[in-house]
Amino acid sequence: MNLRKILVVAIAFAAVFSTSLLQAQEQKKGRGGGMGMTVERIEEAVGKLSAEQKTKIEGILAKVREEMQGLQGASQEDRQAKMREIMQSSRTQIRAVLTPEQQKKYDEMPQGRGQGGGGRKKNQ
Repeated sequence: MNLRKILVVAIAFAAVFSTSLLQAQEQKKGRGGGMGMTVERIEEAVGKLSAEQKTKIEGILAKVREEMQGLQGASQEDRQAKMREIMQSSRTQIRAVLTPEQQKKYDEMPQGRGQGGGGRKKNQ
């Protein structure tokens, strides 16, 4: 059980740090803020997003990034619990921005690398 917790935390950190690296690379290429990659992935999965939806989702993702950075001084257990809360909350907030049809597609999105960790199947 301890190994599973360590693995979950390691995967979450890898996702956060890889997202930061991708953001830095995208900014170097002149493509603007790195959060656009995540919005693009959401849009690929759910279909065309309106400008208002994109703006709202970008705001949610920026808040997630800030909250994740604020966890750096916390203990491993606190970090893990807070990360789960942050990701679940962000998924709920993003889902609320989407249309019912988009919500169905969003719920089917793979959960990982910046998309939240709350969607794992219980059998895994």
